[in-house]
Amino acid sequence: MQRAKKNYLIYAVMLLLFGALIYMAIEEGDRFSHHAVASSTVAEDTPFTMFCQFVTDNLHHPLSILLIQIIAVLLMVRLFGFLFKHIGQPGVIGEIVAGIVLGPSVLGYFFPDVFQALFPPESLTNLELLSQVGLVLFMFVIGMELDFSVLKNKINETLVISHAGILVPFFLGIVASYWIYEEYAAAQTAFLPFALFIGISMSITAFPVLARIIQERNMTKTSLGTLAIASAANDDVTAWCLLAVVIAIAKAGTFASALYAIGLTALYIIIMFMVVRPFLKKVGEVYANQEVINKTFVALILLILIISSTLTEIIGIHALFGAFMAGVVMPPSIGFRKVMMEKVEDIALVFFLPLFFAFTGLRTEIGLINSPALWGVCLLLITVAVAGKLGGCAVAARLVGESWKDSFTIGTLMNTRGLMELVALNIGYEMGVLPPSIFVILVIMALVTTFMTTPLLHLVERIFARREERLSAKLKLVFCFGRPESGRSLLSIFFLLFGKKMKAAQVVAAHFTVGTDLNPLNAEQYARDSFSLVDEKASELGLSVENRYRVTDKLVQDMIRLARKERPDMFLLGAGSKYRPDTAGSNGVLWLSLFRDKIDDVMEQVKCPVAVFVNRGYSGSSPVSFVLGGVIDAFLLTYLESMLEGGAQVHLFLFDTDDEAFRQSTDPILAKYSSQIRTQPFSGAANLTSAAKDGLLVMSHLSYTKLSEEEEVFRDLPSLLVIRRPKKG
Repeated sequence: MQRAKKNYLIYAVMLLLFGALIYMAIEEGDRFSHHAVASSTVAEDTPFTMFCQFVTDNLHHPLSILLIQIIAVLLMVRLFGFLFKHIGQPGVIGEIVAGIVLGPSVLGYFFPDVFQALFPPESLTNLELLSQVGLVLFMFVIGMELDFSVLKNKINETLVISHAGILVPFFLGIVASYWIYEEYAAAQTAFLPFALFIGISMSITAFPVLARIIQERNMTKTSLGTLAIASAANDDVTAWCLLAVVIAIAKAGTFASALYAIGLTALYIIIMFMVVRPFLKKVGEVYANQEVINKTFVALILLILIISSTLTEIIGIHALFGAFMAGVVMPPSIGFRKVMMEKVEDIALVFFLPLFFAFTGLRTEIGLINSPALWGVCLLLITVAVAGKLGGCAVAARLVGESWKDSFTIGTLMNTRGLMELVALNIGYEMGVLPPSIFVILVIMALVTTFMTTPLLHLVERIFARREERLSAKLKLVFCFGRPESGRSLLSIFFLLFGKKMKAAQVVAAHFTVGTDLNPLNAEQYARDSFSLVDEKASELGLSVENRYRVTDKLVQDMIRLARKERPDMFLLGAGSKYRPDTAGSNGVLWLSLFRDKIDDVMEQVKCPVAVFVNRGYSGSSPVSFVLGGVIDAFLLTYLESMLEGGAQVHLFLFDTDDEAFRQSTDPILAKYSSQIRTQPFSGAANLTSAAKDGLLVMSHLSYTKLSEEEEVFRDLPSLLVIRRPKKG
């Protein structure tokens, strides 16, 4: 306390002493007053009036105007982003609409004085330059988001889908330009660049919006989501390279003149991949071992970004392509990319991109579409865009083996244009290739095709859900097997569970040969050999079984795809016959060490009931035992009752029998089939060893997980049928 008083005293003395000295120095300065200009007059306004004039002058200062514009833009973007998310649309659509609302189409039309005060024409240059800086950062992030491993894994399918999604709409766009050019663009630009820009505007997919939609719909880890993201990424790379060529041609005037720019672009890309990328990989490895990415490394990365953008701007293919390529060649370390994206992405998405939306909105004057003919052109281009992109991608996806549902889903997602379309349109507008009216029409097309994505996805879900409901009235069963004798056993398990119901059921047997080097000449014979025992057993049981054979190097993905496509009432897998413990340190019991992860992946990603058969010498005539652990296992009662209807003798191990709901479910079955059921309280895995060694023990996946902790006892159990209940959603 004494120390604080001393400090206050020092502070007071300091103020008094230096305040007096400053006053004396100013008074002494009065001797220079005779140097003042004689003609200067002292303002006669009141202090308040002078203050108001001072504030007014500050408000009209370029920096003040820019800051007020930024405040208005950020507020509107947050508001519309929230509103559009509330109605089930991606927030980015609301942000784009916010930009249009701030432009002449809404604010300028209803409140022209406010619009002129907020966005005076002389201030737009600053806003444009700032938005361009934001786009450079954004394209850098987009480049870093590209995962080449995803592209590599899906290269065959994505090449067909993504390039169909470029070639078909590009062609239709050029054809559509024949009806548009002479009337609306001939006075401003040559036909070649105009047609090329119309074509490219039909072909672009908004990778960020598509990725966000997939994430919001929990499709990221699904094969369909991965395929859509990979196709969109491939589309992005191809479209931006194609856009670079289109820009070069548009600036040069002819294709021959553009060859110089195209040649330099090719050289630039080669240098980026052959020189810059290996260099950054080496540097990234050095910094990867450090605890943090230091400022020197960040400065180097940003310097490469700016140099790359500058080079492509000088070459004539726009700075945004350079930013995109800089992101693509960044070190492949996921940790590094995550850190860099966190540093750049927030400021780019939250601060800079809204300025781009606002600037695009200032260019978008919907009132320019002021005739039925122009609205006809708008309808034409929207139709061409949807038919070319959605139709082209959907047909291509179907041709590479996807179901119609998945094909339409992929086509709908690829039809999303959003922000990437606006970037390309603004480039065309700045170059004078797109007249204002056509620019506005294409902005509307970008909004419509993006806005329709979510409703169309819901529509596809509903249409195919109804179709699947009609088909689901018929029992559908699918099983996957490896060895031929395993396929025969799995078919027997199905017959045990469902009995006579299988006569009218659709039964699918699937066998996958792992590896892609099987000689096609031998594949047909190999398929016949693989299904020989299944066909023999099916004939014995009087069943009709569809055989599905495929050579693959993606076993799990293809099994998951099969289950999702067929949506069976049960998906049955074989897991071998021998007990094998997990790796050292684990006390769990698993079906097979080698096959465990595959089964876990299937169970995680498939919604229908999944069953796993562990064959330890089961003979079809041996007794069956059920482990029922209260309400959590109530779903097994359906299979129990079906088996009892077929005349099977069943031994029940019951626990948690005090549950009222569980008793209400089991008592009627126990009463109806009392002669076929023998019950026994369950007190631990040791009880189960009383089951016949050549019999079958049926339990839920949850019970299996709990009981498998008693490893020594579990080793001696009979064959197991482990069933996981269907997932919700």
